[in-house]
Amino acid sequence: MFFGYALFYFTRKSLSLAMPGLTLDLGFSKAELGFLGSILAITYGFSKFFSGILSDRSSPRYFMAFGLMITGVINIIFGMSSSLIVFSLLWGLNGWFQGFGWPACSRMLVQWYSKSERGSWWSTWNVCHNVGAFSIAIVAGYCVQNFGWRSGMYIPGLICILGGFLLINRLRDCPQAVGLPAIDKYRNDEDTSSSKSTTSSQQSTWETLTQSVFNNKYLWLLGIAYFFVYFARTAMNDWTPLYLIETRGYSIIGANTTATFFEAGGFLGNLCAGWASDRLFGAKRGPVNVLFSLGVVFSLILFSMVPVGSSLGESICLAMVGFCIFGPQMLIGVAAVEVAEKHAIATSSGFVCCISYLGAACAGYPLGLIIQELGWSGHFTTMIGASVLAVLFLLPLWGIKERPVTAQA
Repeated sequence: MFFGYALFYFTRKSLSLAMPGLTLDLGFSKAELGFLGSILAITYGFSKFFSGILSDRSSPRYFMAFGLMITGVINIIFGMSSSLIVFSLLWGLNGWFQGFGWPACSRMLVQWYSKSERGSWWSTWNVCHNVGAFSIAIVAGYCVQNFGWRSGMYIPGLICILGGFLLINRLRDCPQAVGLPAIDKYRNDEDTSSSKSTTSSQQSTWETLTQSVFNNKYLWLLGIAYFFVYFARTAMNDWTPLYLIETRGYSIIGANTTATFFEAGGFLGNLCAGWASDRLFGAKRGPVNVLFSLGVVFSLILFSMVPVGSSLGESICLAMVGFCIFGPQMLIGVAAVEVAEKHAIATSSGFVCCISYLGAACAGYPLGLIIQELGWSGHFTTMIGASVLAVLFLLPLWGIKERPVTAQA
Protein backbone atom coordinates (compact mmCIF):
# COMPACT_ATOMS: atom_id res chain seq x y z
CA MET A 1 0.00 0.00 0.00
CA PHE A 2 2.84 2.39 0.87
CA PHE A 3 4.81 1.88 -2.33
CA GLY A 4 1.65 1.54 -4.41
CA TYR A 5 0.42 4.99 -3.43
CA ALA A 6 3.92 6.44 -3.82
CA LEU A 7 3.81 5.27 -7.44
CA PHE A 8 0.64 7.28 -8.07
CA TYR A 9 2.90 10.32 -7.68
CA PHE A 10 5.01 9.12 -10.61
CA THR A 11 2.09 9.67 -12.97
CA ARG A 12 0.57 12.65 -11.11
CA LYS A 13 3.65 14.89 -10.79
CA SER A 14 5.33 13.96 -14.07
CA LEU A 15 3.74 16.98 -15.76
CA SER A 16 5.05 19.42 -13.12
CA LEU A 17 8.59 18.26 -13.81
CA ALA A 18 8.05 18.43 -17.57
CA MET A 19 6.68 22.01 -17.40
CA PRO A 20 9.96 23.76 -18.34
CA GLY A 21 10.32 21.42 -21.31
CA LEU A 22 6.76 22.08 -22.46
CA THR A 23 7.41 25.82 -22.25
CA LEU A 24 10.61 25.61 -24.31
CA ASP A 25 9.48 22.92 -26.75
CA LEU A 26 5.83 23.80 -27.38
CA GLY A 27 5.67 27.42 -26.17
CA PHE A 28 2.97 26.93 -23.54
CA SER A 29 2.22 29.93 -21.30
CA LYS A 30 1.95 29.78 -17.51
CA ALA A 31 -1.84 30.03 -17.77
CA GLU A 32 -1.96 27.06 -20.17
CA LEU A 33 0.29 25.00 -17.91
CA GLY A 34 -1.86 25.96 -14.94
CA PHE A 35 -4.97 24.98 -16.92
CA LEU A 36 -3.67 21.43 -17.25
CA GLY A 37 -3.00 21.33 -13.51
CA SER A 38 -6.52 22.57 -12.78
CA ILE A 39 -8.10 19.93 -15.00
CA LEU A 40 -6.27 17.15 -13.17
CA ALA A 41 -7.17 18.59 -9.76
CA ILE A 42 -10.88 18.92 -10.61
CA THR A 43 -11.29 15.43 -12.06
CA TYR A 44 -9.10 13.98 -9.32
CA GLY A 45 -11.17 15.63 -6.61
CA PHE A 46 -14.52 14.45 -7.97
CA SER A 47 -13.05 11.01 -8.60
CA LYS A 48 -11.96 10.77 -4.96
CA PHE A 49 -15.56 11.45 -3.94
CA PHE A 50 -17.25 8.97 -6.28
CA SER A 51 -14.40 6.48 -5.89
CA GLY A 52 -14.96 6.64 -2.14
CA ILE A 53 -18.54 5.49 -2.66
CA LEU A 54 -17.38 2.65 -4.93
CA SER A 55 -14.48 1.72 -2.64
CA ASP A 56 -16.86 1.22 0.30
CA ARG A 57 -18.56 -1.44 -1.84
CA SER A 58 -15.61 -3.10 -3.61
CA SER A 59 -12.15 -4.61 -3.08
CA PRO A 60 -9.62 -1.82 -2.32
CA ARG A 61 -6.82 -4.07 -3.59
CA TYR A 62 -8.10 -4.40 -7.15
CA PHE A 63 -9.57 -0.91 -7.16
CA MET A 64 -6.21 0.70 -6.37
CA ALA A 65 -4.21 -1.52 -8.75
CA PHE A 66 -6.54 -0.85 -11.69
CA GLY A 67 -6.33 2.92 -11.20
CA LEU A 68 -2.52 2.85 -11.01
CA MET A 69 -2.14 0.86 -14.23
CA ILE A 70 -4.51 3.11 -16.19
CA THR A 71 -2.64 6.25 -15.10
CA GLY A 72 0.53 4.63 -16.42
CA VAL A 73 -1.05 4.05 -19.83
CA ILE A 74 -2.34 7.64 -19.94
CA ASN A 75 1.11 9.08 -19.15
CA ILE A 76 2.67 7.11 -22.00
CA ILE A 77 0.03 8.36 -24.46
CA PHE A 78 0.53 11.92 -23.14
CA GLY A 79 4.21 11.70 -24.01
CA MET A 80 3.28 10.89 -27.61
CA SER A 81 1.08 13.99 -28.00
CA SER A 82 1.69 17.69 -28.68
CA SER A 83 -1.77 19.32 -28.72
CA LEU A 84 -3.16 21.29 -25.77
CA ILE A 85 -6.62 19.84 -26.43
CA VAL A 86 -5.30 16.26 -26.36
CA PHE A 87 -3.21 17.07 -23.29
CA SER A 88 -6.31 18.42 -21.54
CA LEU A 89 -8.39 15.32 -22.29
CA LEU A 90 -5.63 12.95 -21.23
CA TRP A 91 -4.77 14.85 -18.06
CA GLY A 92 -8.42 14.99 -17.08
CA LEU A 93 -8.64 11.20 -17.47
CA ASN A 94 -5.42 10.84 -15.50
CA GLY A 95 -6.96 12.81 -12.66
CA TRP A 96 -10.02 10.56 -12.63
CA PHE A 97 -8.03 7.34 -12.29
CA GLN A 98 -5.62 8.95 -9.81
CA GLY A 99 -8.64 9.16 -7.52
CA PHE A 100 -8.77 5.37 -7.21
CA GLY A 101 -5.83 5.35 -4.78
CA TRP A 102 -6.67 7.43 -1.71
CA PRO A 103 -10.16 6.09 -0.78
CA ALA A 104 -8.90 2.52 -1.04
CA CYS A 105 -5.92 3.31 1.20
CA SER A 106 -7.98 5.19 3.79
CA ARG A 107 -10.34 2.24 4.05
CA MET A 108 -7.49 -0.26 4.46
CA LEU A 109 -5.78 1.90 7.10
CA VAL A 110 -8.95 1.88 9.19
CA GLN A 111 -9.34 -1.89 8.66
CA TRP A 112 -5.75 -2.69 9.67
CA TYR A 113 -4.98 -0.22 12.51
CA SER A 114 -6.63 0.59 15.83
CA LYS A 115 -7.72 4.14 16.66
CA SER A 116 -5.17 4.42 19.47
CA GLU A 117 -2.29 3.87 17.04
CA ARG A 118 -3.85 5.16 13.83
CA GLY A 119 -2.29 8.62 13.90
CA SER A 120 1.22 7.19 14.06
CA TRP A 121 0.64 4.50 11.45
CA TRP A 122 -1.29 6.85 9.15
CA SER A 123 1.55 9.35 9.34
CA THR A 124 4.02 6.57 8.53
CA TRP A 125 1.95 5.60 5.51
CA ASN A 126 1.47 9.23 4.52
CA VAL A 127 5.23 9.56 4.07
CA CYS A 128 4.61 7.76 0.78
CA HIS A 129 3.48 11.15 -0.60
CA ASN A 130 6.96 12.51 0.04
CA VAL A 131 8.77 9.37 -1.07
CA GLY A 132 6.79 9.37 -4.31
CA ALA A 133 7.23 13.09 -5.01
CA PHE A 134 10.93 12.97 -4.06
CA SER A 135 11.59 9.92 -6.25
CA ILE A 136 9.75 11.23 -9.30
CA ALA A 137 11.64 14.53 -9.03
CA ILE A 138 14.91 12.62 -9.35
CA VAL A 139 13.75 10.10 -11.98
CA ALA A 140 11.76 12.44 -14.19
CA GLY A 141 14.16 15.34 -13.62
CA TYR A 142 17.04 13.22 -14.92
CA CYS A 143 14.99 11.99 -17.89
CA VAL A 144 13.79 15.47 -18.86
CA GLN A 145 17.26 16.98 -18.51
CA ASN A 146 19.00 14.30 -20.59
CA PHE A 147 16.38 12.86 -22.95
CA GLY A 148 13.64 15.49 -23.24
CA TRP A 149 10.30 16.00 -21.53
CA ARG A 150 8.58 13.09 -23.31
CA SER A 151 10.83 10.54 -21.60
CA GLY A 152 9.69 12.06 -18.30
CA MET A 153 6.22 10.75 -19.15
CA TYR A 154 7.16 7.37 -20.64
CA ILE A 155 9.35 6.01 -17.84
CA PRO A 156 6.98 6.83 -14.92
CA GLY A 157 4.07 5.41 -16.92
CA LEU A 158 5.83 2.10 -17.48
CA ILE A 159 6.85 1.86 -13.81
CA CYS A 160 3.23 2.35 -12.70
CA ILE A 161 1.87 -0.34 -15.02
CA LEU A 162 4.30 -2.83 -13.50
CA GLY A 163 3.46 -1.53 -10.01
CA GLY A 164 -0.23 -2.26 -10.54
CA PHE A 165 0.48 -5.94 -11.11
CA LEU A 166 2.57 -5.99 -7.93
CA LEU A 167 -0.35 -4.58 -5.91
CA ILE A 168 -2.68 -7.31 -7.15
CA ASN A 169 -0.15 -9.93 -6.12
CA ARG A 170 0.81 -8.61 -2.66
CA LEU A 171 -1.91 -6.31 -1.25
CA ARG A 172 -4.71 -7.58 1.04
CA ASP A 173 -7.92 -5.73 1.92
CA CYS A 174 -8.23 -6.47 5.66
CA PRO A 175 -6.96 -8.75 8.46
CA GLN A 176 -9.80 -11.21 7.87
CA ALA A 177 -8.49 -11.80 4.33
CA VAL A 178 -5.44 -13.54 5.82
CA GLY A 179 -7.27 -15.32 8.63
CA LEU A 180 -6.80 -12.69 11.37
CA PRO A 181 -9.55 -11.16 13.55
CA ALA A 182 -10.97 -7.69 12.84
CA ILE A 183 -8.77 -4.98 14.39
CA ASP A 184 -11.50 -3.52 16.62
CA LYS A 185 -12.13 -6.93 18.17
CA TYR A 186 -8.42 -7.75 18.46
CA ARG A 187 -7.61 -4.42 20.18
CA ASN A 188 -10.95 -4.16 22.06
CA ASP A 189 -11.67 -0.73 20.57
CA GLU A 190 -14.73 0.96 21.99
CA ASP A 191 -17.07 2.25 19.29
CA THR A 192 -18.74 5.42 20.61
CA SER A 193 -19.98 6.75 17.28
CA SER A 194 -23.54 6.54 16.04
CA SER A 195 -22.36 3.89 13.62
CA LYS A 196 -23.54 1.42 16.27
CA SER A 197 -26.94 1.71 14.71
CA THR A 198 -28.00 -1.65 13.33
CA THR A 199 -29.67 0.01 10.37
CA SER A 200 -26.68 2.09 9.27
CA SER A 201 -25.18 -0.64 7.15
CA GLN A 202 -28.52 -0.98 5.32
CA GLN A 203 -28.47 2.62 4.07
CA SER A 204 -28.62 3.25 0.36
CA THR A 205 -25.89 5.31 -1.30
CA TRP A 206 -28.11 8.40 -1.27
CA GLU A 207 -29.04 7.92 2.39
CA THR A 208 -25.37 7.50 3.27
CA LEU A 209 -24.54 10.79 1.52
CA THR A 210 -27.41 12.83 2.96
CA GLN A 211 -27.54 11.40 6.48
CA SER A 212 -23.96 10.38 7.21
CA VAL A 213 -21.83 12.73 5.08
CA PHE A 214 -23.56 15.96 4.03
CA ASN A 215 -25.21 16.25 7.45
CA ASN A 216 -21.92 16.01 9.36
CA LYS A 217 -20.77 19.56 10.23
CA TYR A 218 -17.28 18.38 11.16
CA LEU A 219 -16.72 17.00 7.67
CA TRP A 220 -17.66 20.38 6.20
CA LEU A 221 -15.20 22.25 8.43
CA LEU A 222 -12.45 19.76 7.65
CA GLY A 223 -13.23 19.88 3.94
CA ILE A 224 -13.08 23.69 3.72
CA ALA A 225 -9.82 23.76 5.70
CA TYR A 226 -8.49 21.05 3.37
CA PHE A 227 -9.37 23.28 0.40
CA PHE A 228 -6.91 25.94 1.59
CA VAL A 229 -4.25 23.45 2.74
CA TYR A 230 -4.26 21.78 -0.66
CA PHE A 231 -4.19 25.10 -2.46
CA ALA A 232 -0.93 25.98 -0.69
CA ARG A 233 0.52 22.50 -0.99
CA THR A 234 -0.25 22.20 -4.72
CA ALA A 235 1.06 25.69 -5.38
CA MET A 236 4.35 24.71 -3.75
CA ASN A 237 4.52 21.37 -5.55
CA ASP A 238 3.65 22.58 -9.04
CA TRP A 239 5.20 26.03 -9.26
CA THR A 240 8.37 25.87 -7.14
CA PRO A 241 10.67 24.42 -9.87
CA LEU A 242 9.57 27.11 -12.34
CA TYR A 243 9.90 29.81 -9.66
CA LEU A 244 13.48 28.72 -8.93
CA ILE A 245 14.37 28.67 -12.63
CA GLU A 246 12.86 32.08 -13.46
CA THR A 247 13.80 34.08 -10.37
CA ARG A 248 16.81 32.25 -8.92
CA GLY A 249 18.68 31.17 -12.05
CA TYR A 250 18.50 27.42 -11.44
CA SER A 251 18.89 24.77 -14.16
CA ILE A 252 16.03 22.28 -14.69
CA ILE A 253 17.76 19.50 -12.76
CA GLY A 254 18.95 21.97 -10.10
CA ALA A 255 15.45 23.35 -9.56
CA ASN A 256 13.89 19.89 -9.35
CA THR A 257 16.57 18.71 -6.94
CA THR A 258 16.23 21.77 -4.68
CA ALA A 259 12.44 21.39 -4.69
CA THR A 260 12.87 17.96 -3.09
CA PHE A 261 13.71 19.74 0.19
CA PHE A 262 9.98 20.47 0.36
CA GLU A 263 9.32 16.72 0.31
CA ALA A 264 12.18 15.99 2.73
CA GLY A 265 10.66 18.41 5.23
CA GLY A 266 7.25 16.88 4.61
CA PHE A 267 8.67 13.44 5.39
CA LEU A 268 9.62 14.59 8.89
CA GLY A 269 6.47 16.68 9.31
CA ASN A 270 4.28 13.67 8.60
CA LEU A 271 5.96 11.55 11.24
CA CYS A 272 6.09 14.31 13.86
CA ALA A 273 2.44 15.31 13.35
CA GLY A 274 1.18 11.75 13.71
CA TRP A 275 3.33 11.09 16.78
CA ALA A 276 2.34 14.38 18.42
CA SER A 277 -1.39 13.86 17.87
CA ASP A 278 -1.26 10.36 19.39
CA ARG A 279 1.26 10.90 22.20
CA LEU A 280 0.98 14.56 23.21
CA PHE A 281 -2.70 15.29 22.53
CA GLY A 282 -4.35 11.92 23.26
CA ALA A 283 -5.35 11.12 19.65
CA LYS A 284 -6.81 14.62 19.15
CA ARG A 285 -5.94 15.85 15.65
CA GLY A 286 -7.23 19.42 16.02
CA PRO A 287 -4.39 21.01 18.04
CA VAL A 288 -1.68 19.64 15.75
CA ASN A 289 -3.61 20.72 12.65
CA VAL A 290 -3.87 24.29 13.94
CA LEU A 291 -0.26 24.58 15.13
CA PHE A 292 1.22 23.14 11.94
CA SER A 293 -1.01 25.37 9.78
CA LEU A 294 0.26 28.42 11.67
CA GLY A 295 3.75 27.15 10.89
CA VAL A 296 2.88 27.16 7.19
CA VAL A 297 1.99 30.85 7.37
CA PHE A 298 5.27 31.86 9.00
CA SER A 299 7.49 29.60 6.88
CA LEU A 300 5.94 30.92 3.65
CA ILE A 301 6.64 34.48 4.79
CA LEU A 302 10.27 33.52 5.45
CA PHE A 303 10.60 31.78 2.07
CA SER A 304 9.33 34.87 0.24
CA MET A 305 12.01 36.98 1.98
CA VAL A 306 15.05 34.80 1.19
CA PRO A 307 17.55 36.88 -0.84
CA VAL A 308 18.51 35.78 -4.35
CA GLY A 309 21.64 33.63 -4.34
CA SER A 310 21.05 32.08 -0.92
CA SER A 311 20.59 28.45 -1.95
CA LEU A 312 20.97 27.30 1.65
CA GLY A 313 18.23 29.66 2.80
CA GLU A 314 15.95 28.50 -0.02
CA SER A 315 16.51 24.85 0.87
CA ILE A 316 15.88 25.42 4.59
CA CYS A 317 12.69 27.39 3.95
CA LEU A 318 11.40 24.78 1.50
CA ALA A 319 11.99 22.11 4.14
CA MET A 320 10.18 24.24 6.75
CA VAL A 321 7.15 24.75 4.51
CA GLY A 322 7.05 21.03 3.72
CA PHE A 323 7.40 20.08 7.40
CA CYS A 324 4.47 22.27 8.39
CA ILE A 325 2.13 21.72 5.44
CA PHE A 326 2.23 17.93 5.47
CA GLY A 327 1.01 17.87 9.08
CA PRO A 328 -2.53 19.04 8.29
CA GLN A 329 -2.36 17.44 4.83
CA MET A 330 -2.16 14.09 6.62
CA LEU A 331 -4.09 14.67 9.85
CA ILE A 332 -7.16 16.28 8.26
CA GLY A 333 -7.56 13.01 6.38
CA VAL A 334 -7.25 11.05 9.64
CA ALA A 335 -9.73 13.36 11.36
CA ALA A 336 -12.23 12.92 8.52
CA VAL A 337 -12.42 9.14 8.89
CA GLU A 338 -12.58 9.45 12.69
CA VAL A 339 -15.57 11.79 12.67
CA ALA A 340 -17.26 9.63 10.01
CA GLU A 341 -19.60 6.72 10.57
CA LYS A 342 -17.97 3.33 10.01
CA HIS A 343 -20.11 2.33 7.04
CA ALA A 344 -19.21 5.61 5.28
CA ILE A 345 -15.47 5.86 5.92
CA ALA A 346 -14.28 5.89 2.30
CA THR A 347 -17.25 8.03 1.23
CA SER A 348 -16.49 10.62 3.93
CA SER A 349 -12.80 10.56 3.05
CA GLY A 350 -13.66 11.00 -0.61
CA PHE A 351 -15.95 13.92 0.22
CA VAL A 352 -13.34 16.00 2.07
CA CYS A 353 -10.72 15.07 -0.53
CA CYS A 354 -13.05 16.23 -3.30
CA ILE A 355 -13.24 19.65 -1.64
CA SER A 356 -9.47 19.67 -1.13
CA TYR A 357 -8.80 19.18 -4.81
CA LEU A 358 -11.04 22.07 -5.74
CA GLY A 359 -8.43 24.03 -3.80
CA ALA A 360 -5.70 22.26 -5.74
CA ALA A 361 -7.50 23.23 -8.96
CA CYS A 362 -7.34 26.88 -7.93
CA ALA A 363 -3.56 26.49 -7.64
CA GLY A 364 -3.49 25.68 -11.35
CA TYR A 365 -5.07 28.01 -13.92
CA PRO A 366 -6.25 30.76 -11.49
CA LEU A 367 -2.86 30.93 -9.77
CA GLY A 368 -1.13 30.80 -13.16
CA LEU A 369 -3.07 33.93 -14.16
CA ILE A 370 -2.13 35.63 -10.89
CA ILE A 371 1.56 34.87 -11.51
CA GLN A 372 1.27 36.17 -15.08
CA GLU A 373 -0.40 39.42 -14.00
CA LEU A 374 1.15 40.12 -10.58
CA GLY A 375 4.38 38.16 -10.70
CA TRP A 376 5.74 35.79 -8.09
CA SER A 377 4.94 38.17 -5.24
CA GLY A 378 1.25 37.59 -6.01
CA HIS A 379 1.95 33.87 -5.84
CA PHE A 380 3.28 34.14 -2.29
CA THR A 381 0.59 36.54 -1.09
CA THR A 382 -2.14 34.19 -2.29
CA MET A 383 -0.56 31.15 -0.64
CA ILE A 384 -0.11 32.96 2.67
CA GLY A 385 -3.73 34.16 2.62
CA ALA A 386 -4.99 30.63 1.95
CA SER A 387 -2.94 29.29 4.86
CA VAL A 388 -4.41 31.87 7.25
CA LEU A 389 -7.93 30.80 6.19
CA ALA A 390 -7.02 27.15 6.82
CA VAL A 391 -6.12 28.05 10.42
CA LEU A 392 -9.45 29.82 10.93
CA PHE A 393 -11.50 26.82 9.76
CA LEU A 394 -9.46 24.37 11.83
CA LEU A 395 -9.77 26.31 15.11
CA PRO A 396 -13.37 25.14 15.89
CA LEU A 397 -12.12 21.53 15.71
CA TRP A 398 -9.40 21.99 18.35
CA GLY A 399 -11.03 19.78 21.00
CA ILE A 400 -12.79 17.23 18.76
CA LYS A 401 -11.49 13.67 19.10
CA GLU A 402 -14.20 11.59 17.44
CA ARG A 403 -17.70 11.93 16.13
CA PRO A 404 -20.33 12.12 18.87
CA VAL A 405 -23.91 11.13 18.15
CA THR A 406 -24.94 14.80 17.92
CA ALA A 407 -22.47 15.75 15.18
CA GLN A 408 -25.18 16.45 12.62
CA ALA A 409 -25.53 20.01 11.40
